[in-house]
Amino acid sequence: MAVLPEAAGWAVVLGFGAFFSIVMSLLTLAQKRYLGETQTSEMFATAGRSVKTGLVASAVVSAWTWAATLLQSSTVAYQYGVAGPFWYAAGATIQVLLFAILAIEVKRKAPNAHTFLEIVNARYGKTAHIVFIVFGLATNFVVTAMLLLGGSAVVTDLTGMNIYAACFLIPLGVIAYVVFGGLKATFLTDYSHTAVIFIIILVFGFTVYGTSALIGSPGAMYDMLWEHAAKVPVPDNEGGQYLTMTSLQGLIFGIINIVGNFGTVFVDQGYWQRAIAARPSSTVKAYLVGGLAWFAIPFFLATTLGLAAVVLEDNPVFPTFPARMAPAAVSAGLVAPNAAVALLGSGGAYAILILVFMAVTSAASAELIAVSSICTYDIYKTYVNPAASGKQVIRISHYTTTAFGALMGVLAIILNHIGISLGYLYLLMGILVSPAVMPIAFTLTWKKQTATGAIAGALSGSGVGIALWLIVAKAYYGEINITTTGGNYPMLAGNLAALLVAGMVSAAVSLMNPDDYDWESTKNLAKQADEVEEKEDFDPSEMDPAKLDKAARFAYVYAGGLAVVLVLLWPIPMYLSKYVFSKGFFYGWVILGLIWAIIASCTVILFP
Repeated sequence: MAVLPEAAGWAVVLGFGAFFSIVMSLLTLAQKRYLGETQTSEMFATAGRSVKTGLVASAVVSAWTWAATLLQSSTVAYQYGVAGPFWYAAGATIQVLLFAILAIEVKRKAPNAHTFLEIVNARYGKTAHIVFIVFGLATNFVVTAMLLLGGSAVVTDLTGMNIYAACFLIPLGVIAYVVFGGLKATFLTDYSHTAVIFIIILVFGFTVYGTSALIGSPGAMYDMLWEHAAKVPVPDNEGGQYLTMTSLQGLIFGIINIVGNFGTVFVDQGYWQRAIAARPSSTVKAYLVGGLAWFAIPFFLATTLGLAAVVLEDNPVFPTFPARMAPAAVSAGLVAPNAAVALLGSGGAYAILILVFMAVTSAASAELIAVSSICTYDIYKTYVNPAASGKQVIRISHYTTTAFGALMGVLAIILNHIGISLGYLYLLMGILVSPAVMPIAFTLTWKKQTATGAIAGALSGSGVGIALWLIVAKAYYGEINITTTGGNYPMLAGNLAALLVAGMVSAAVSLMNPDDYDWESTKNLAKQADEVEEKEDFDPSEMDPAKLDKAARFAYVYAGGLAVVLVLLWPIPMYLSKYVFSKGFFYGWVILGLIWAIIASCTVILFP
């Protein structure tokens, strides 16, 4: 039942969209008038390749804060207890940290690239280029679908707004400011949206663990979780408790999460676009800072709203009382909205509505500009009109941005109609896109990979991943349908096979006849010739090979080290120990999340 009037849904979707569209368009005009910035094709796609650390870090946080970050993280907290938020956060942070390695390799080996697919084409040629265009666009379609599935479900649940209307209208404002301002405009909206997201998350945190009469402290939450576990124990958790990292299903989700999110970072042009836009000295720092700051969002929000939903579900203030949430509602991502309404009534509903809208629109802008760049540089300029002028390139960028924005809504409506939920697509995404991860990573880091190896790896990973996913579903549940294929075990098998088979096949085939690539063809990629020449707004010494080599070594050591800490050294000993949190330990766990969220907020709000 809708908590807010339907008009509230229309006001947020149309009003906020129009507001940000107008503000960002005015800022773009101001930059043109007072700073002399001209909207060339290079500026539209790369933001002048001179964006500083703070703004890139904020943009990384924004691009990675999907509807799923806010909704699915709370869902797994509701399902698996404290292990859920940790595995969601850690399992999707390491990809951003490790992407710092690829980001600096772009600066070293393809400094003038517009897309990662241009690099694939320069190294491997047409066939590989076409194969990876398919993977790249598939990634953008999957991410966009998840954004709109989650966003439209929340708007409809809270306000009663027609779900199909929400699917179509949410992208409208985004299309307007992306077309008008290009990548630079998305950086500015990323900053403003991320600031609002962190403020609302902190409000929920202080409410649940400080001021709420329903909970009010970590100690009260601990007692209520302990009592609830006695009534509704968590399957496969130590003692059935919510207060333990020894959660088999949580661990399985963590592995699926890790695999799937490698695909949606390494194969998503949106992250490459930010690496390309960053000034050379900012590239590694921006991804490391952005990744660590982003960790706080799902970790603290889900530890707040996800656990609050668990303990308040049998309270009359909970929207579904006296019934528990239906599995379909849980899978649709409605755990966090219901908890917000229980805690703060209509105020909580407005807060979660704005929170999700900000996340959906800011991440959608990254997907729009990503698809625009692929269609413009990898399809139009490569295969249709190689001699295109700057004006022609920017015109095609505008057309493809608008077309994909409209197509986004159609895709979400189709998925809604056939019963594909946010939770299902989130678990499935790795099977669909992660076969391209290892071949793409090898493209910039391993000189021996061949075109045949890259193609064979990606295609075999897809075939084996999909086959194993369906085989395990049939073997484990006896039939194949949306319910059985959405189970953890089929998804685990398919995700692992898709990533690992692709990497092994790519390496094995390449080693049969290894290449000895020198990256000269990628270094010789040229910028788009524009009618107005863009000036590089950074010290040319930043491109000094010695400095870039030093930054690369830093990225390998620190990104690799942090990844090991987050997915091995921190969680695995806790899982093996079978430890159930004491009240004091849970206090520390919550305080850690709060401090991390406060530091992250200050970083993304003040650093830019």
